Amino acid sequence: MAPMKPRYRRPVLEEMRIRSLGVIDDAVVELSPGFTAVTGETGAGKTMVVTSLGLLLGGRADPALVRIGAKAAVVEGRIVMRPDAPAALRAEEAGAELDDGALLISRTVSAEGRSRAHVGGRSVPVGLLAELADDLVAVHGQTDQQGLLRPARQRQALDRYAGDAVAVPLEKYAAAHRRLRAVAGELEEITTRARERAQEADLLRFGLDEIAAVEPLSGEDTELAAEAERLGHAESLSSAAQVAHAALAGNVEDPEGVDAGALVAGAHRALESVRSHDPALAALAERIGELGILLGDVAGELAGYADDLDADPLRLAAVEERRAALTQLVRKYGSSENGVDSVLEWAERGSVRLLELDGDDERIDDLTAERDGLRLELSALAQALTDARNEAATRFASAVTEELASLAMPHARVTIDVRQTEDPEGVEVGGRLVAYGPSGVDEVELLLAPHPGAQPRPIAKGASGGELSRVMLAVEVVFAGSDPVPTYLFDEVDAGVGGKAAVEVGRRLAKLAKSAQVVVVTHLPQVAAFADRQLLVEKTSDGSVTRSGVTVLEGEARIRELSRMLAGHEDSASARAHAEELLEAARSPE
Repeated sequence: MAPMKPRYRRPVLEEMRIRSLGVIDDAVVELSPGFTAVTGETGAGKTMVVTSLGLLLGGRADPALVRIGAKAAVVEGRIVMRPDAPAALRAEEAGAELDDGALLISRTVSAEGRSRAHVGGRSVPVGLLAELADDLVAVHGQTDQQGLLRPARQRQALDRYAGDAVAVPLEKYAAAHRRLRAVAGELEEITTRARERAQEADLLRFGLDEIAAVEPLSGEDTELAAEAERLGHAESLSSAAQVAHAALAGNVEDPEGVDAGALVAGAHRALESVRSHDPALAALAERIGELGILLGDVAGELAGYADDLDADPLRLAAVEERRAALTQLVRKYGSSENGVDSVLEWAERGSVRLLELDGDDERIDDLTAERDGLRLELSALAQALTDARNEAATRFASAVTEELASLAMPHARVTIDVRQTEDPEGVEVGGRLVAYGPSGVDEVELLLAPHPGAQPRPIAKGASGGELSRVMLAVEVVFAGSDPVPTYLFDEVDAGVGGKAAVEVGRRLAKLAKSAQVVVVTHLPQVAAFADRQLLVEKTSDGSVTRSGVTVLEGEARIRELSRMLAGHEDSASARAHAEELLEAARSPE
């Protein structure tokens, strides 16, 4: 059986189901593979469509989004894709499976704030949704517009547009910059703490010299303690050994005395004469014989111990003096639990640390040389980044300017200013010392000249509200061409646009929809008329519960909604005529 032919060449978000989210009780959003426009009155819940998609993409789960009275909000999405699509492969790694050529994604947010995610029937971390989103959907909204007004975001946007031409040297630059900061920090720490480190070295030398003068040995304190105990009781030990010896072997000065050795010998002789008559008695005789031998050995050792024991006061004094010296070392450099061994461990650590401190001068020289080398490397990498950004800026500005011509701004001109700020402590780029940071030395700013003869100004200052929306839309469309993803969601980026410009915005989005799925949340009928499918988000109230539904508009229903968007109500004859005219114009070729 031949494999099923994919319905689309690229992943397509076919459907979303939204339950208990904000004002939406239960709604199904059916999207076109081309251009879908989402319309409705203010407060009807259009924003919830954007929020739902954000949840499917791994966005932050806010329990305040859960509909009042509901236990949880649930968003489910059905994305049709080929089995070899990057998102499908990543989902497969997580254990998910395609269902009839579609990846099913769901996100649940409880009223208590707990969040769960499922992909292809498997429970997965929410972070996986964000990973899949990178290959599936790009969201462009009013928040993105405000972000792009900041120079830092404009630099990021330019870098994203430039691709590997900037990404490769930027990665090398960032690594060198991190290393330079580490080297500079260590160098500053060494030089600023020179006095403290010198004092530490002096204390270490003093301690090591003091220990070296005593020359302690491992376990020596234990051995000396035992010797001191023996020498301090030499007389009593000798007397006890002599008495014990006499008890075992007899006293030569008392021939009539009875000793243990003689008694045992007598017992052995008594049994020896009759041992042949009974094996049991013979065994006892053997044991008594062994006992006699043992008594003789012990008696001999006692005699030797008494003879060798030396009650030498001078030796005792020397031992106590040595112990006192070791005790002082332990008190200053060790611990009472481990004694001399802890002193030797301190000396070993101190020697290593002293080598480090004594090597500071050499370390300073090495770090200084490495720092200077890294600054030269940064200079070269920063120059490469600047060159790549300047080249990309020319192409990016040209592409945005061309898009503006398609958005009813034919005389507008966009330029991108890539500049550096001088800093005597910076790195040398282009013969100047300039400030540098983790992303290079460049400051990037998008400039707009809205008409011939106008001086280019930052877009935040040089563009009206409608012009700013079109510039941002042009930027986003350029991104769509350079960094394509299957689905684009535009959330009211046409705000502030009207009339002919709005028609051109709709026409441009329709053109983009020929190569990607486009979903637009809009209040402009001129934009909605160009959509392949128009969805109406509307709500009704029964006095207690507000429910929102999402309806696919066709024929008369679509004309009525466009009329409402044009004139504020559906029954205006002139609005209906204008709505029909818009639809006709949208269907006609450019």
